Amino acid sequence: MHLPAEDRTTSPYTGYTRAHWETAADALLAAVEPWATPDRALYHLPGDHVSHSGHLSDGLEGYARTLLLAAFRQDETVLGRYADGLRTGPGGVWPDVTDRSQPLVEAASVALALRLTRPLLWDRLDQPVRERTAAWLTGALTAEPWPCNWELFPVTVGGFLLEIGHAPEAAREAVDRGLGRIEDWYVGGGWYTDGDGRKYDYYNGWAMHLYPVLHAWLAGDEKLLDLYGGRLEAHLADYAHLFGGDGAPLHQGRSLTYRCATAAPLWLGALTGRTPLPPGETRRLASGALRYFLDRGAVDGRGLLTLGWHGPDETVLQSYSGPASPYWAAKGFLGLLLPPDHEVWTAPEEPGPAGRADAVRPVGGPNWLLQSTCSDGVVRLHNHGSEDVRYDPHYTRFAYSTVTRPLASPPDNTVTIGKDHLRSGIVPLGVGEDWAASRYTVASGARVTSLVVADGAVEVRAHLVAGAAPGTGVRVNGWAPGEDEQAELLPAHGLSTATPEDHARTGVTEVTGVISETGGSSTLFVAVARLTGVPDPAPLADLVTVEVSDDRELTVHWATGKLRRFRFTAPEDGPGTSWSVTPG
Repeated sequence: MHLPAEDRTTSPYTGYTRAHWETAADALLAAVEPWATPDRALYHLPGDHVSHSGHLSDGLEGYARTLLLAAFRQDETVLGRYADGLRTGPGGVWPDVTDRSQPLVEAASVALALRLTRPLLWDRLDQPVRERTAAWLTGALTAEPWPCNWELFPVTVGGFLLEIGHAPEAAREAVDRGLGRIEDWYVGGGWYTDGDGRKYDYYNGWAMHLYPVLHAWLAGDEKLLDLYGGRLEAHLADYAHLFGGDGAPLHQGRSLTYRCATAAPLWLGALTGRTPLPPGETRRLASGALRYFLDRGAVDGRGLLTLGWHGPDETVLQSYSGPASPYWAAKGFLGLLLPPDHEVWTAPEEPGPAGRADAVRPVGGPNWLLQSTCSDGVVRLHNHGSEDVRYDPHYTRFAYSTVTRPLASPPDNTVTIGKDHLRSGIVPLGVGEDWAASRYTVASGARVTSLVVADGAVEVRAHLVAGAAPGTGVRVNGWAPGEDEQAELLPAHGLSTATPEDHARTGVTEVTGVISETGGSSTLFVAVARLTGVPDPAPLADLVTVEVSDDRELTVHWATGKLRRFRFTAPEDGPGTSWSVTPG
């Protein structure tokens, strides 16, 4: 991909301007064109990987997701190619929209693209083509979605059909039903869980906020925009902290192959005026994400987005991932709807949170603690409230970062009781200015109550294990660092350092211990951890000391002079006790 020269005056951090985004969009659209069928209704991108929906559905996905990119680009010539596909796709080669089927997802992209480009595309179609397209989309109004962000696909289709006056009653019902459904999953502070349970990830930004806010904005519904725009604004206050100094989004959650779709909510806030971020910071974060992936091989030699994170990488895929799935990255190009003279394009870039100062930030909805250091730009997420065991290890680890990726085997950032390291049924116990806590139960019945306290790049991790048999082995795993970072994990209470041979074998920092024979019903294990990109950091032991009293109270002395005290508490100390953590 041949991009324009960098502009380090307007964009001192990334060098990217609107011209870079336009060029990237044009290159991506040009690269997929040879893979269209002769009638241009399907885009069968190369590769052996086929999603569980099958080859035909994957071809529709290729059409719909690249159409969405063309819609944000607003290029009449390119949109004309997609108009050709509409003449034979709907009511023809496209699979019908049925209950819980992938075409329901793609119908939303088609409808949103048509709504955004109505004068350039929809209004220029012949009437029979419009009728067949509207009829195909109508299936999305009554098709049963999966109970998650899919509820918003009928909303998106319904919004377009309402605008063109097609099946208005059914369209209105679909919009109201979907918007009502997501109210069940809003937990406050700008955060949704993606369906029942506690599933927190990037779907908050590129789905749960994107579709309702765009619908309200396109409909000119100020009441709805106040509601959903206010939630977006609150979300962005946290969201800006999820990007590293090198532009990397946190490596957590599913569908990571959508890559720079992580920029979508940033642009959405600027587009609708519902953002707490200065325009220069918005562009710096969004352009940083795009550059991060383009610089690291996201696009192959043919100009196509690969299935992966940097380059091809099956560890970040799900069964629904097909050859064209990465083109939901199109959502990251939403900023091209803003005119060239908008301040988000003209203001000088400003640093993001990871580039301004060291920070520890509690996030109440997911019960996360975000920890960033400006010396290396690393952001760490301490997870004490998000899980989706279907996609382990991308949800249930204790920690994630912008420079590491979760490992399946051996596992990183876990606690193993005996042979069980699976973490599910997470109960959040709260977050504070520098701490987060949670508890869960392993398959054997043992209960783990966990606390993290952070300052700078240092973490104190404490785990109270109850209900395990005396003598049971406990292993606490820390970070598995990348090539440019180093990780440390030092025992502080109840633990000892693993052998050098174990560390060399696994590549994961770890410490080990044993359930006490004399500690009653519970044993406390404490370790001090650090993940850093600083070449010669100060000795970890010089930065913090930890004291433990009666195996229940933890006192953390930071070298900065700050002192923090926490106590593990329970109504009664016996079998089945539900422990909590109380800051002192």
